Amino acid sequence: MSGPSNYNPQNPVLKWVERRLPIGGLIHSSFVAYPTPRNLNYWWTFGAILSMMLGVQIITGIILAMHYTPHVDLAFKSVELIVRDVNYGWLLRYLHSNGASMFFIAVYIHMFRGLYYGSYKEPREVLWILGVIIYLLMMATGFMGYVLPWGQMSFWGATVITNLFGAIPYVGDSIVTLLWGGYSVGNPTLNRFFSLHYLLPFVIAGVVVLHVWALHVSGQNNPAGVEPKTEKDTVPFTPYATVKDAFGMSCFLLFFAWFIFYIPNYLGDPDNYIPANPAVTPAHIVPEWYYLPFYAILRSIPNKLAGVIAMFAAIIVLAFLPWLDSARTRSSKYRPLAKQFFWIFVVVCIGLGYLGAQPPEGIYVIAGRVLTVAYFAYFLIVLPILSRIETARPLPNSIAEDVLRKTGSTKTPMVSTMIALAVGGALMLGAAGKASAADDSHGLTPPSLKWSFAGPLGKFDQGQLQRGLKVYKEVCSSCHGLSYVAFRNLSDPGGPGYSPAQAAAFASDYKVKDGPNDAGDMFERPGRPADYFPSPFPNEQAARAANGGAYPPDLSLIAKARGYERGFPQFVFDAFIQFQEKGPNYIDALMQGYEEKAPAGFALPEGSYYNKYFPGHSIKMPKPLNDGQVTFDDGSPATVQQYAKDVSAFLMWAAEPHLEARKRTGLQVFIFLIVLSGLLYFTKKKVWADAH
Repeated sequence: MSGPSNYNPQNPVLKWVERRLPIGGLIHSSFVAYPTPRNLNYWWTFGAILSMMLGVQIITGIILAMHYTPHVDLAFKSVELIVRDVNYGWLLRYLHSNGASMFFIAVYIHMFRGLYYGSYKEPREVLWILGVIIYLLMMATGFMGYVLPWGQMSFWGATVITNLFGAIPYVGDSIVTLLWGGYSVGNPTLNRFFSLHYLLPFVIAGVVVLHVWALHVSGQNNPAGVEPKTEKDTVPFTPYATVKDAFGMSCFLLFFAWFIFYIPNYLGDPDNYIPANPAVTPAHIVPEWYYLPFYAILRSIPNKLAGVIAMFAAIIVLAFLPWLDSARTRSSKYRPLAKQFFWIFVVVCIGLGYLGAQPPEGIYVIAGRVLTVAYFAYFLIVLPILSRIETARPLPNSIAEDVLRKTGSTKTPMVSTMIALAVGGALMLGAAGKASAADDSHGLTPPSLKWSFAGPLGKFDQGQLQRGLKVYKEVCSSCHGLSYVAFRNLSDPGGPGYSPAQAAAFASDYKVKDGPNDAGDMFERPGRPADYFPSPFPNEQAARAANGGAYPPDLSLIAKARGYERGFPQFVFDAFIQFQEKGPNYIDALMQGYEEKAPAGFALPEGSYYNKYFPGHSIKMPKPLNDGQVTFDDGSPATVQQYAKDVSAFLMWAAEPHLEARKRTGLQVFIFLIVLSGLLYFTKKKVWADAH
């Protein structure tokens, strides 16, 4: 359904090319003259947004791949060094990691729009099925990408998900071995996932071309669900749809930028800032948020094989939607019952997503089973029955008539939707309360402190960083390393504020192992600015031997690797207030959370200490800070409270050394995007003024 193209290039070179390869005419007929229904609303801009996000993911992914090392011993470090040492590496990393979430947000809105307006119905069945294939490819690509940072959640997520294939009779074990490249998740697995993660986006791009081709053959659906009949029903794609899509993309970029520059770790898991360790299983293994509804379905069924089948069936059933819903009216705008059940279905999906993030116990399992049944009932029972019994409202005679008159009554009370929302909300709040109660048994929630680096304009207090560095050097460094921080970073902008000469002098206080020399021997020399903070122990075994069997973690990323539940709805509010200070809050509380005696009835293991903020309350590390232990040159109080806050701020800088540059760049990007969005909005108003 390409438009009548009148493309006739005047340039001799373009004319020569056009006679031999009419690509200019193809582009003109497909993206300029292509007739677009004039009643499309902003939900239709998500097709363009998805194309933009695919481009962002491919471009940032290619650049990241130039610096990434797909080896189990180097992958985690290479990702961290991209963030720290590559020019704008932090931006590339956050663009790509948050871009995956934005891609799925856009695709879910795109799919729900298709469900609501019946975009899967004849003659667009192939268009819809191609969309489901893209979605499946996205899920596979996203899963493999999540494994690449090789953090704790990456490793254990890969272990859990790949093990699911073992439930398939006869061939399951062979499939698992094929995925692993051996007998467990390891280096061959990482290499395979890296290769496929690099390849699949180009496959997605190919299927997207087919998707767009099918769209141009069958034409776009529209909110009224009636086909264009005359020229009055359509407008040329350019400039009408083009400027509208551009405005939608600009607004979406504002949303995207909020996550990149102000809450880059909001959608991630703190455990993934801990290097993968096959010997230590995280307390609660969860996939990325966009898989949670299907993960909840998987866990709701006790039988492993049945759970795997249900999980994949929950996606595959989408491909059969054109035949499950045989109602002649496409748009739910004119189907009162279908509209209400659609919103109930949305609540069910959100509920499953929430349950997928909760531990598989108690009410979560029961609620998961109820919502799993509701999910499948929507496709297999509700839609087929509604197709036969529902009486739709009268459709407009044409798209032009739909534009001129408002249709779809808002007076009909959506009773069932309101009931579902109330039940869903109560269930989520109840579950959140239970989750909070469970957390109290593992460790108190740390108090939220005021930090100079919080908020959109927050900056590190250089004096505080210098004091924190002194606490680290005189107290913490005897057990904990800081292996991702180089001495030269102490003089970087946005850091403790030392000059290069001061950083060099600081480095020279350390002894660094180097070599071999010409005689083949290792030797020690004074540290240089380019050196990284040396670890206090040569290896993990030596660290455990010196610390009663405990392994003191490296502190480079500890401020991002520690977090705690804030509960619902605070979790939602955190996105708006840019709360990213869980790590420093926790570290500060842990430093001050030691108690001389454990509460009555608490069995404290020998060689451990009681800390009310540590999960399980039993910690191997003795109380590290005492009043008067470190003297500050600036006269700050020599108290545990002061030490704890200063070293927490320093460790936040160590984990996020480009925080100030990130927020400063974010402000500039926001000003640009707000101005761009305003200009595009008024341009769109002017262009569309004669189309309504």
